[in-house]
Amino acid sequence: MANTRTVTIINGDGIGPEVTAATLRVLEALKVPLEFEFKDAGSEIVAKFGTNLPHETVEAVLRSGVALKGPTGTVVGGGLPSANVGLRKRLDLYASLRPVKSVPNVKTRYDGVDLIVVRENTEDLYAGLEHIIVPGVVESLKIITEKASTRIARFAFEYAKKAGRKKVSAVHKANIMKLSDGLFLDCCRKVGREFPEIQYEEVIIDNLCMQLVKDPTRFDVLVTENLYGDIVSDLCAGLVGGLGLVPGANIGERTAVFEAVHGTAPDIAGKGIANPTALMMSAVMMLDWMDLREESKRMANAILKVYGDGKVRTGDLGGGATTRDFTDAVIAAL
Repeated sequence: MANTRTVTIINGDGIGPEVTAATLRVLEALKVPLEFEFKDAGSEIVAKFGTNLPHETVEAVLRSGVALKGPTGTVVGGGLPSANVGLRKRLDLYASLRPVKSVPNVKTRYDGVDLIVVRENTEDLYAGLEHIIVPGVVESLKIITEKASTRIARFAFEYAKKAGRKKVSAVHKANIMKLSDGLFLDCCRKVGREFPEIQYEEVIIDNLCMQLVKDPTRFDVLVTENLYGDIVSDLCAGLVGGLGLVPGANIGERTAVFEAVHGTAPDIAGKGIANPTALMMSAVMMLDWMDLREESKRMANAILKVYGDGKVRTGDLGGGATTRDFTDAVIAAL
């Protein structure tokens, strides 16, 4: 096929292989000019490779420039460092992009939610720089740099301009962490002055959470440090029905990884009942990023049509459809 591009596929753990296979079926039905190279990552491969992120997986993504990834598991309070964090660090995927939008016929407490969470992805407390000082005392380091803060602020404003968004809100706790979060805000302000057509505001993180619950429609693009973004993006997903409906992307200068942001759901793995929407919508973002915009729109419209019709629902949304049932419906709607 002419101009065929390679996409690295990482199945992940738990339900990862199931939702990945479903998403690839839709991409193949779209007849997109892509070929797939499968690589490994996650907790289920540690016994085989001695690591949850083999070097050859990172190299494959560097070669292809783009990956589609299922969820990977991480042990709480022990074990190896997160494969997700490792991938972001080694590929310098500095921007996490999480669109959160109301889905047709999915009843929630809110209507008309349409938010973008832009999260710095490489530093802050989430980087996991911690050590034991003496037994019973652990120090965890929060590193904020001008370089990373300026880069994510610029990404947020440029994305807002490209997407026709009107406002960027910088999320912080600079009233307490005056130096670290203060530096983050200084960088956002400097970049914001280059985009006078976009409204800029600053919101303290705890107030943001309250305001999101009261009226999420007052926000447009949120730009955050790493840990705040991790928490806020999941909160926002809950506004529209949960993580099973929300796509995600981790974007760098040279590469991008598009992934489902939900967990591995080991309790339903292998049962064929997982909802593949999040990874399918991540593939929609991937196609757009690859300049396959017509295919991206077709895939998005097909998924939204299935929800709009309201006839095929997986168990997490109160229906009885299997993963295959849902995928068949999306393919039929293309």
